[in-house]
Amino acid sequence: MTNKVVVLGSLNVDTTLHIAQMPKPGETIRAMSKTNSAGGKGANQAVAAARSGAATSFIGQVGKDGNGQFMIDALKRDQINVDHIKVDDQDGTGSAVILLDENGQNSIMVYGGANQAMKPTIVADSEALIESSDILISEFETPQEVTLEAFKLAKKHGVTTILNPAPAAKLIDGLAEVVDLIVPNETESASLTEIEVNDQASMDANAEKFTKMGIKNLIITIGDRGAYYHTPAGSGFVPAFKVHAKDTTAAGDTFIGALSSEINKDFSNIKAALTYAQKASSITVQRLGALPSIPTAKEIANQYK
Repeated sequence: MTNKVVVLGSLNVDTTLHIAQMPKPGETIRAMSKTNSAGGKGANQAVAAARSGAATSFIGQVGKDGNGQFMIDALKRDQINVDHIKVDDQDGTGSAVILLDENGQNSIMVYGGANQAMKPTIVADSEALIESSDILISEFETPQEVTLEAFKLAKKHGVTTILNPAPAAKLIDGLAEVVDLIVPNETESASLTEIEVNDQASMDANAEKFTKMGIKNLIITIGDRGAYYHTPAGSGFVPAFKVHAKDTTAAGDTFIGALSSEINKDFSNIKAALTYAQKASSITVQRLGALPSIPTAKEIANQYK
């Protein structure tokens, strides 16, 4: 069965500056090269879902500018439904500047633009789209108030919701109650629960805290170590696949998009879906850029026969 996935999220044009090492405060350094590519957490997640075979649609907003059309065209190339992307006359298309060092580590500065200008009313026109889907994903590069409205519609129609709380921020009132699965990294998880993630006991404590918030299903991604999962049926840890990372941009987004293409609505196959998502993100980190680095299902199958 092919999942029908809707992503509510951000659309950014990424400018990556390739540098030897991160600058110190007040230091001016030389960038060895510069690349531009389509990105944004929402776009990355949607492309990852689509390339893993999910029938994917997007709810978002761009500016009335060349970058906006660039982003729409980028999603169309992966057969993503863009009918629910609005054009904002006032704010420019979102953008990000990424500093990428020789070790593959990055620092990212994001301009929200049209992404942050989204209003909850944008969701009303997408109710039929949400109703017809299996999975709805959102993250925090767009306003939480918009996510809340979309997730309420999803729950009304029995659609499974996945929240990626990145960049880290406290959940607004009412959001936890409509989240089926939350997928933070260890830093974001600690920010939300105020419990540092450093061992099995602390991961279990994070899961308990999220359960008290009303979120029963959790995955914590822990970089090149792997990912922890917790559901009412059980918990565990799946190690990452060991590779040499060139660029960690979009690794987490690839994980979530690939996961959404495989996961059952009741999370009964969470360990298998998580393993597949780890395979996808392990390929992403071996390549440069955001969207260009995301693998297809065929590439994943060939890499891990």
